[in-house]
Amino acid sequence: MTIYALSTGPGISGLAVIRVSGKNTADVVKTLTRNKLPVPRTATLAKFNKNGGKELIDEGVIIWFPGPNSYTGEDLAEFHVHGSRAVIKAMHSAISKIKNCRLAEPGEFTKRAFQNGKINLLKAESIADLISSETEIQRKQALKIMNGKSSNVFLLWREKLLKILSHIEAKIDFPDEDLPKNIINEIQSTSNKILLEIKKALNDQKVGERIREGYKIAIIGPPNSGKSSLLNYLSKRDVAIVSEIAGTTRDVVETHLNLDGYPVILSDTAGIRASKNEIEKKGIKIALNRAEDADLKLIIASAKKPNFTNVLKKLLYKDAILVLNKSDLLKGKQKIKFNKNKYVLISIKKNINLNKLISKIKNKLKSKFTNSENILITRERHRQNLINCVKHLESFQGKKSIKDFDKAAEDLRLATRHLGMIVGKVGVEELLGSIFNDFCIGK
Repeated sequence: MTIYALSTGPGISGLAVIRVSGKNTADVVKTLTRNKLPVPRTATLAKFNKNGGKELIDEGVIIWFPGPNSYTGEDLAEFHVHGSRAVIKAMHSAISKIKNCRLAEPGEFTKRAFQNGKINLLKAESIADLISSETEIQRKQALKIMNGKSSNVFLLWREKLLKILSHIEAKIDFPDEDLPKNIINEIQSTSNKILLEIKKALNDQKVGERIREGYKIAIIGPPNSGKSSLLNYLSKRDVAIVSEIAGTTRDVVETHLNLDGYPVILSDTAGIRASKNEIEKKGIKIALNRAEDADLKLIIASAKKPNFTNVLKKLLYKDAILVLNKSDLLKGKQKIKFNKNKYVLISIKKNINLNKLISKIKNKLKSKFTNSENILITRERHRQNLINCVKHLESFQGKKSIKDFDKAAEDLRLATRHLGMIVGKVGVEELLGSIFNDFCIGK
């Protein structure tokens, strides 16, 4: 089937691009323009018609990309028209009446590009990440992956393992033939080197996933300490309800921020205290789970009376910043029992030292993202396949003399399979739906 869809954002705009791809694309172009095919890859002014050329839809630009030299690897055309809802609707309606044409599914253009060998699975994922990027660091990461930074490494590892596998399978197929003396040592040396490189890649503190999904910051503390007020301040809008009544926040309130170019998921949680209220107890449990899952905890309390439960005291030592709020209520030189370097003294109400707190959060983010230049892993799917690859390589390494060639070969086959699954070389059909559903319709 030939597919079509709006590739630009919906709504009123100066320009809209409608993309068409498939065997019948040439028929679509000829039918709508009432003319021969334009010069390939050249913007050509044209009139677009419906009802067999009896009625003008719009005047715009057509760009014709004959396959396989196109984004999808098929015949592809782009219709550049005025971006009104009426024009787009009329264009879609006219195309739908042409034989074997249907509206594209989400990500179907990129899916076809993958299926036709124009891109690998990593590049397809990075295109989706680039489209959805909200911060500069997300944009840069998506571009690096799209340009083959990660896939080249994964493919090189796979190629080396396949070479090793070929030697072992040669021994299985021709048992009477002796392998060169240095081959066994070379096999073990190469596999061990790859194993160490993969382990190093896995030891990345999940920076790639953090950049893609957002760095998780949880605001934790007793009731009425200013958690919701801090969330609203950092968000620069009223996200959470602020009240003097203790226990107002019962569930997690979450917002996404761009903090100095870093993607952040900021969570306000229920106040931590001893409670007999069943609903509040559930909220506290959710809050503690969110704190455990967070990359950074902002533990906030009243500067006047910073009383902590044992649970909060334990959290102070796990990737946390202690925030003492309501400094405007301190009288004279009222002493604070915490070391000066261990807390930030603020007043949300009076806007005191909030810039200092933000600066400290930014420094924490900067330290977490210092190794972002060498990122290979951006999704949990990649990580799990690499973990499985390591498992099979370790099993292979355990066969010191490589006497059991059949089992050794199977270990290597499985290791290469997991590397292949990352870039889409093998066994990925079941993944395609979930990956491409994240795309917009026209991509």
